[in-house]
Amino acid sequence: MRDIAEEITKILDLEAIEDNLFRGENEYRENKRLFGGQVLAQALIAAYQTVDASRTCHSLHGYFLRPGDTERPVLYQVDPIRNGRSFTTRRIKAIQKGEAIFSMDASFQIAEQGLSHQMDLEHDIPQPDELEDDYEVAKRKNQKAGWWNRQRPFEIRTVPKMGRQGASWLRYRFDTPSTGDPLHQYLLSYASDMSLISTAMIPHRKTISGPMQVASLDHAVWFHRPFSVSDWILYMRDTPAAAGARGFTRGSFYSTDGQLLASVMQEGLIRTR
Repeated sequence: MRDIAEEITKILDLEAIEDNLFRGENEYRENKRLFGGQVLAQALIAAYQTVDASRTCHSLHGYFLRPGDTERPVLYQVDPIRNGRSFTTRRIKAIQKGEAIFSMDASFQIAEQGLSHQMDLEHDIPQPDELEDDYEVAKRKNQKAGWWNRQRPFEIRTVPKMGRQGASWLRYRFDTPSTGDPLHQYLLSYASDMSLISTAMIPHRKTISGPMQVASLDHAVWFHRPFSVSDWILYMRDTPAAAGARGFTRGSFYSTDGQLLASVMQEGLIRTR
């Protein structure tokens, strides 16, 4: 069995080549295509290396331009396009074989106080200790293919019977530093691309393993509050629309006490065959 602790450590450890240029290694994928969550996380890591430690990312917006190859390292080129008094902006380009495969803008802010509110979670969701781990369920059912039949750096417990929505509890499997360390944002960015595009298939009773072409097109994350990925986090997902071979999905991350931690939006390519 592959060592997932070693693998996630490897992809989170970017090599600085020169000013504003970094190299990232890849996690193993049988289809040899880069996982979008890995590229999101690594682009954010690269951006953080060029930003003052007093500033924290509050949003990122990325476009997936070309498929990535797991057998080649990825270069991350950071353009320090703005250094303001309160906000810092970075533009990151991920490159393989001399071509951009992904581009992202990330915005950072100093700590500030202000208005605070949120839309509360409307569903009565079972707690994680009431649910089974998805990997253990897949093993018991002897599933030989699919997304959930291999161990990942997160424990994942899917909430059943959510109708046209999706919901999962997530928790990072390994030790982490204290809340506020950028590592928590890296890992939540990684997790934010898990199972999101498949939510657009729920109304059509299709799955991502069916005969279709599926790919993330763009992805955005807004970080609202500090959090720890070592705690259980609820990932709620819905799909307001699908048209033109594209599915639009939204995600919300909640703490166990109902605080909205982060929000996600994504559009993905879904071509049925």
